[in-house]
Amino acid sequence: MARRNPDPYLLADKVGRISLQVLGFLGCAAGLLLASFSFYVTGGTKTILIFAGFMLFNFMTNLGPNAQTYLLAGEVFPIEIRGKGAGFAAAVGKIGAVTTAFLFPILLVGIGTTALLYILVVTSILGAVITRMFRIETTGVNLAEMGREANIGTQRPTRI
Repeated sequence: MARRNPDPYLLADKVGRISLQVLGFLGCAAGLLLASFSFYVTGGTKTILIFAGFMLFNFMTNLGPNAQTYLLAGEVFPIEIRGKGAGFAAAVGKIGAVTTAFLFPILLVGIGTTALLYILVVTSILGAVITRMFRIETTGVNLAEMGREANIGTQRPTRI
């Protein structure tokens, strides 16, 4: 009997891309907030809070914003420009990553670690809010129909 490989999109197809992205952003905020609490304690508790906050942040980043951003970018654009749209989304993400690599050390020195963590908590929550406000859920949608004139407006794309 042939063994079937697991579906890499199983969770995204069951729960939904937008739900996972929003949950991921909120989980990132929770992880960063947990890590920020380490500045108010000492000893082993400090280490546990930093470690637990980092673990939660990393897990939720990979559950939501990291994985779903790549998945959504390849699905939300109309088929005629899908490659260009996904490429543009990836390019903007890389610009953000490079900017962050240069900006974080400056911010750490300028405002300190605690303030920076709180700012990141707020930006993660904003990510969840913006994702929810401008959502385009592609779970179960016929991607060939995305962006067609018949589907613009109040109609939803055709479900498969």
